[in-house]
This record gives sequence, C-alpha cells and structure tokens, in this order.
Amino acid sequence: MCDRNEVEPSARVPTGNWGRGEGINTMALQRHIEKSVSHAFRVPETELRARTRRRAQTAFARQVAMYLAHVGCGLSYSEVGRLFGRDRTTAAHACKLIEDRRDDPDLDLSLDHLEQAVRRWASRRNVSGLPGCLSH
Repeated sequence: MCDRNEVEPSARVPTGNWGRGEGINTMALQRHIEKSVSHAFRVPETELRARTRRRAQTAFARQVAMYLAHVGCGLSYSEVGRLFGRDRTTAAHACKLIEDRRDDPDLDLSLDHLEQAVRRWASRRNVSGLPGCLSH
C-alpha cells in the first residue's frame, strides 16, 4: 500500500478548487482503480497500463478505469488522461462510451459496484480532496 507521504510530488494532481490545495495521491488512486477493474474484467493490470490498445477487452477495461476516475472521483478529463497516460480527449471519449453503455443492466450493476468500491477505498484513506469519492 502506498502511503500518501511516500509519494513523489510528481505523482500528485493539483486539487484546483477541491479544497486543501496540497494535491492528492493519484498514484494510489490509480493503482486501486486498476486493481479493481483488472479483477472485475479479468484483464492483467499491466495491460491496463500498456501504451498500446491491445485487445478490445483490454481497451474496454481501460475505458472503465478512466470513467471511474472521472465520474467516481471527480477528476477532470485532463487529470484522468495524465493518470492513465492518455490525452484528455481520449479520457472524455472513454467516459462517453461507458456512459452510453450503462443502459445494459449487467454493466450498470458492475459499474455501480466498482464505483462503491472506489468510494469506500477513498473514504478509508480520507481522500477529502475528491468530493466525488466520498459522496453517495
């Protein structure tokens, strides 16, 4: 587990108007989201981090991870893009694709469970810089 004080400043994203102004440990957040999505979609974490598109299942899982960071934790598209090594427009596209697929009841239920898991994780670590992680 990554302690907030052990992470290099470059691994933090500025909080903007989220409050404390000290930045948040996005590296730990990314690892948790990747681990959760990897488990849920049976895709190795290393594939989620890969620069290439790889298989469709991997691309979809990566899009879910970006969606969780944006919708579940309130990160901007730019922050999500930096977090996952992608462009902000790629993050926005991923979020739109996932949102459009929430009409599928099975996927919607899976996403609800993943969002709750991310929020629980964040609340246990007092990630108060991310209001989206603590709401609901």
